[in-house]
Amino acid sequence: MAGRIPQEFINDLLDRIDVSEVIGARLELKRAGKEFKGLCPFHGEKTPSFHVVPEKGFYHCFGCGVHGTALTFLLEHDRQEFVQAVETLAAMAGVEVPREAGVVRKNDRRSALFAVLERADRWFQLQLRQHPERARAVEYLKGRGLTGATAKRFGIGYAPPGYENLLKAMGGGQTLEQQLIEAGLLASRDSGGSYDRFRDRITFPIRDGRGRTIGFGGRVLGDGQPKYLNSPETPVFHKGRELYGLWECRQALRDPERVLLVEGYMDVVGLSQAGVPEACAALGTAATADHLEKLFRLAPEVVLCFDGDAAGRRAAWKAAQLALDALNDGVSVRVLFLPDGEDPDSLVAKEGAEAFRARVAQAEALSSYLFRTLGEGLDLALLDDRSRLAHRARPLLERIPGQLVKTLMYQRLAEITALPQGALEAAPVDAYADGPIPEDPLESEGPLEVRRREPAPARGRVRRERAERALALLLKRPDLADAVAESALVALSEHRSEAGQLLAELLTILQQSPGLSASALLGRYVGTDAHERLLRLASAPLPFEGSALTTEFGELLGHLQVEGETEKRRALLERIRTGQAQDGDLDAFLALKRAAAGVDPQAS
Repeated sequence: MAGRIPQEFINDLLDRIDVSEVIGARLELKRAGKEFKGLCPFHGEKTPSFHVVPEKGFYHCFGCGVHGTALTFLLEHDRQEFVQAVETLAAMAGVEVPREAGVVRKNDRRSALFAVLERADRWFQLQLRQHPERARAVEYLKGRGLTGATAKRFGIGYAPPGYENLLKAMGGGQTLEQQLIEAGLLASRDSGGSYDRFRDRITFPIRDGRGRTIGFGGRVLGDGQPKYLNSPETPVFHKGRELYGLWECRQALRDPERVLLVEGYMDVVGLSQAGVPEACAALGTAATADHLEKLFRLAPEVVLCFDGDAAGRRAAWKAAQLALDALNDGVSVRVLFLPDGEDPDSLVAKEGAEAFRARVAQAEALSSYLFRTLGEGLDLALLDDRSRLAHRARPLLERIPGQLVKTLMYQRLAEITALPQGALEAAPVDAYADGPIPEDPLESEGPLEVRRREPAPARGRVRRERAERALALLLKRPDLADAVAESALVALSEHRSEAGQLLAELLTILQQSPGLSASALLGRYVGTDAHERLLRLASAPLPFEGSALTTEFGELLGHLQVEGETEKRRALLERIRTGQAQDGDLDAFLALKRAAAGVDPQAS
């Protein structure tokens, strides 16, 4: 990107600037040992809970949880734009802000993908205004009630008919073609060459936490299939972790009370146009725990909004179970079913934003929905059926990470079943869960059935907590990355949790830039979804240092490496079983299996 400020300069700048000087010029701070304390500027308080830690280069409020670096303070407190904030810090340090040339570095694979995605985004939007066949797309959007201003705000565009439009429009060439294939915009032909993935479709750019286009959704015009087409998985786009409309929601609202999780692109766009911008959508897939964690970082309440038909109710039940894995103290989940034949877009158009918000406010609490669904088909006047309800509910309640909310859930279960709460919490959880409990969404997309479930704590939560603990240690001691082997990085990149993959990313950065400080490392993530998580982990107190810290990091990394290798084996085995194996998959699977069994991978 032309004129970009080099990341290395920002790293050096954050190392050079004393965060207490930046904040002290705007707030009254008092020294408390090696730190400074003051009244938090982000929430009203009478007792100082806002701590500034010059040694680590960041601030943290123990009252409201806000935290950041000198750069984020200028962004959040002074409401400066990113470039302006960097220039403010540079002026304090007495240095000029350098600019990179407008050429993407050849070794920067991700930057190249972002660049071609941005160009494609602009081209799609241009076709909606200028292409000779744009009328059908324009009429469709007008028929859905969209204005030109809304289409522009969401970057809605048009991919015209034809198989070779995009590459020609962007200049052609083998290098560009390979980048477009890797970005998911072109698909490879079996006979060689490529063709446009999006054809005769309305396009919806999917943006990350920094507003960069990372993929697209496409709605077909006419009766073609599939009705909606999403970008495939790419190095910059993972649909199980991204949400459509999240960036636009953050631009519209700084601190929303709640956020809606809806099912479609047009639901998000239509709600926003009607005055309800606090909506996001999963990208053509079921909601995941990562989706919900992102939403909880945006607002303390998530409302799962679904159609009232059978498919909507199945999707709601699946999402509700995943919500349990992300249900920490201080957050809540509600479930809203819409009237038959309505979706959020059509309903808000009929009744308006105020009436729709009133409907959302009356959404059913997760606890009520959970016990009502589990109790379907049971007569709770009968002792045996009350026992069956408890039997169904306990494996699910044990997945809840928040201790307070878990206790309250058990309290409600005790009231419903007339069983002592202490007995419910103390009894061993049966490994079998009967009743209407679907298979683990991480394992299968199959029908409802009785199955063996892993005892609590849930696997996903254990993996996530382990990875976050390793992240906290690494942010305390970035030099720990020096001793991490390449095999561990490869395995971590396959880890199921977002935190595990983030750990692999940080380790790679630290190995490529030895000596990088924690403050400079955090500066690389300003404006991304990962930034808040990393700041929270960097602020977490650790009970020990020195060799004990190094030992624990090594043990955690060992566990995470095994988990990543296990996920890789499962993925390879699934491709082999379904006939989708690629060259080398079988050899890779056998090598991982031998390694897991303690056999030399080179052995025949």
